[in-house]
Amino acid sequence: MQTRHFLKKLAHDRIHAAILVAERRTSGEIRVIVHHQHAGDAVAFARREFLRLGMQKTRHRNAVLILVAPTSQTFALIGDEAVHAKCDDAFWRELAAAMQKSFAAGDYTAALVEGVERAGELLAREFPRQPGDANELSDKLIEK
Repeated sequence: MQTRHFLKKLAHDRIHAAILVAERRTSGEIRVIVHHQHAGDAVAFARREFLRLGMQKTRHRNAVLILVAPTSQTFALIGDEAVHAKCDDAFWRELAAAMQKSFAAGDYTAALVEGVERAGELLAREFPRQPGDANELSDKLIEK
């Protein structure tokens, strides 16, 4: 699928709102990126984007990236080291499976909102918001 068609089907405001709601309860950070480039190995590609975006520089190392590459019809979920220390691979597999159902049904916004909400629940449970916590990364959907 061409990225521009994918982007036209997204409700950017719903995704942005989901990120805002999720981050109000946690010191963690969530970013969503829709990439125009073909991602052969989506996980490796997402890891590179995670570093390029400086997401490993958050204070508590508790950032999550959801990357979608519509041209290759792939997506990946990446959590920083503190996130991985708190959850196991089963969490990521379950989240990916839930998102995949919505992607397959053509409800791309629902897939991304579900990813944000579930990642937000994990972050809120494991990294609750503390006094002095600040929003370290932009909450807007990134189109690259």
